[in-house]
Amino acid sequence: MKMSDNSSPLEQIRQITEQSKKILIATHRKPDGDGIGSALALFRFLQKIGKTATLVCGDPIPDVYEFLPQVDQFEQSFSANRDLILTLDCAKTEVSKLKYSLDGDKMNIIITPKRGGFLKEDVKFSYGESEYDLIFVLDVADLPQLGEVYTENVDFFYHTPVINIDHHISNTKFGKVNYVDPSASSTAEIMPRIFENISKDKDLMDPDIATALLTGIITDTGSFQNPNTSPLSFEVAADLLEVGGRQQEIIRKIYKTKRLSTLKLWGKILSKIHYDNTYKIVWSSISKDDLLSSGANQDESGGIIDELLSNAPDSEIILLFKEFEDVISCSVRTTSPAIDATQIAKIFDGGGHVQAAGFKIQSTDLGEVETRVIRAIKDFQDKRLHKIHPQEGIPEKTQKIEKEIIINNNPRPENKKPAIGANHPIVQNLQNGDTEPTRPLSTAEFGVTNFKPTITDEVTKLGKEQTQNQK
Repeated sequence: MKMSDNSSPLEQIRQITEQSKKILIATHRKPDGDGIGSALALFRFLQKIGKTATLVCGDPIPDVYEFLPQVDQFEQSFSANRDLILTLDCAKTEVSKLKYSLDGDKMNIIITPKRGGFLKEDVKFSYGESEYDLIFVLDVADLPQLGEVYTENVDFFYHTPVINIDHHISNTKFGKVNYVDPSASSTAEIMPRIFENISKDKDLMDPDIATALLTGIITDTGSFQNPNTSPLSFEVAADLLEVGGRQQEIIRKIYKTKRLSTLKLWGKILSKIHYDNTYKIVWSSISKDDLLSSGANQDESGGIIDELLSNAPDSEIILLFKEFEDVISCSVRTTSPAIDATQIAKIFDGGGHVQAAGFKIQSTDLGEVETRVIRAIKDFQDKRLHKIHPQEGIPEKTQKIEKEIIINNNPRPENKKPAIGANHPIVQNLQNGDTEPTRPLSTAEFGVTNFKPTITDEVTKLGKEQTQNQK
């Protein structure tokens, strides 16, 4: 395929897509609203520009997304269907007969020469051309996350151009073209840029595409409550609503409709919550027995960690362990950008975002894994908190504030505010160990609500007040 080496990734995607005829669209195992919504939107868009496309995901699509148009088009297995070609050099010896025989699970190909014989060096093997000429991989940080879709078709992925569209900071840039934007809340937030650049002046967005993309944005931002929500997230969502995105249907189907089995499973998870006040860790787990007794599946645990995140008081790190047949997975959330979830996940070869990450450990012992992980995270918190509390439990940032703030004990003119010193509530909070004083800021300042300012923000504020006092 021809494309300009100097063009932008967006332009390269347009060029390759225009030259392609049959396209494979793949997203990760354990699919979520972002991967599903982005794939469905691309599937419908490609159909509208006259391309033949196939949707594939290594795991079943959760029932909660059944309301999305064309979701039944997802295939769970995939084979590249490439012909195996056996090439025989007949320059020195002519072929007299060609036949085959079956021997159990094996097939023998028998070639009889007219005279002389064939050597091993005369035989070569190759593959025929695939019926697919392009692969879109969406919301995937690394190809193995596709599961058997990739591991059973490695050669196909190697020889076929791959367009990699993602928002994970841990993305390995595995594509021929990589369009990775870690500042985006979701892959669905990125997709309208792709569509607009391919369609140019044609407006191909419709209510079904908009609903699919809106599903991806809403689920990955926790209905615009998660810290990854940005002003652009709201802007893209507003555009999708304007063209007919069915927001209320999404909210009703995903957040306001719960199966009885889901409620039972959530009850089991909530009944097993652990809280470590010293290290500010909250965690729970889902065992295979929990799933069996509640009649639920793993997909029904979706959303519970976000409930813990928004409702667990004074927590900094939230974990949810899930037991599978031979692996334990762990989802990690943090309540502040100052605590990098990817650094926790990397301890166990995982990855993700600053405040949302995960990892897997090969094991069948949920209790042992839980104990080991919690111990490691306590060590992580120990090192982090030691930097904040280096001297007798007084936060380092408090010490910095005490050095920078002039404590004025002199009488003051009536038209001046008192100087800020050790008795100021902010300083007292810091001395009590509250290293993240919260103050709701306006959306005009940050574009999001419930933003937690850093200590630097508070120091800046105090410094401004002190300057006013000295005038």
